Amino acid sequence: FCQGFSEPGAGSDLASLRTAAVSDGDHYVVNGQKIWTTSAHVADWMFALVRTSTEGKRQEGISFLLIDMRAPGVTVRPIVSIDGAHHLNEVFLDDVRVPVENLVGSEGQGWECARFLLANERSGLANVGLIRQRLDFAGDLAARSADPARWRKELARLDAELRLLEITNWRLLLAPETSGAGSAAGSILKLKGVELQQALADLILRISGPRGLAFRAYDADADAMAFSATHPRYLFTRAASIFGGASEVQREILSRTILR
Repeated sequence: FCQGFSEPGAGSDLASLRTAAVSDGDHYVVNGQKIWTTSAHVADWMFALVRTSTEGKRQEGISFLLIDMRAPGVTVRPIVSIDGAHHLNEVFLDDVRVPVENLVGSEGQGWECARFLLANERSGLANVGLIRQRLDFAGDLAARSADPARWRKELARLDAELRLLEITNWRLLLAPETSGAGSAAGSILKLKGVELQQALADLILRISGPRGLAFRAYDADADAMAFSATHPRYLFTRAASIFGGASEVQREILSRTILR
């Protein structure tokens, strides 16, 4: 599956999406465009938010639909991002016929489905395990640098912040009732996790020096592994504070649910 949420002009303000699904007998006819769709070029299916009504509040007219990516009218165009990779895409939907039974829940429940999925996705986007792996990598890299002592304070600070994030993550995992559509737990994890990912990518690039600026494929050789993809990783993490809900959106969620 790929996720058909964001559209041109409807990313952080997802409720303004315009892709429409019009009922036609035992099918919906879908027209619109999705963007920044990760892995759409290899996906068999898309779970998509579509507008089935323009009445009432914007969120109330959104439904959750499963779309076969091989159906006539589905066109996928690649987006090569600044890290040089192709994992993002535009998806065009032109008179795509989708069986009514592919509706998840009932019409108008799409917003609740999306909120639940995003709360769980944001927990995963914190990438707590990956941050630990990257921090260990940064430590090894610093130890082999010309001036290991230069990096110790920064590594210690990041390690302390990561330990706090790990504890917060465990609290969420051990108390699943705190997750879900109405929870801010995923926003807390995502917000702090992204900050740590970006700080680590920046630190690794600085430790690497000029060697880290080259775009190179992974290599079995240990020294090549130390520096390959350092620059692309740094560039990729710049988007982490946008995808899955921008950091500004996460702070707004926290202000509404915790600080009210």
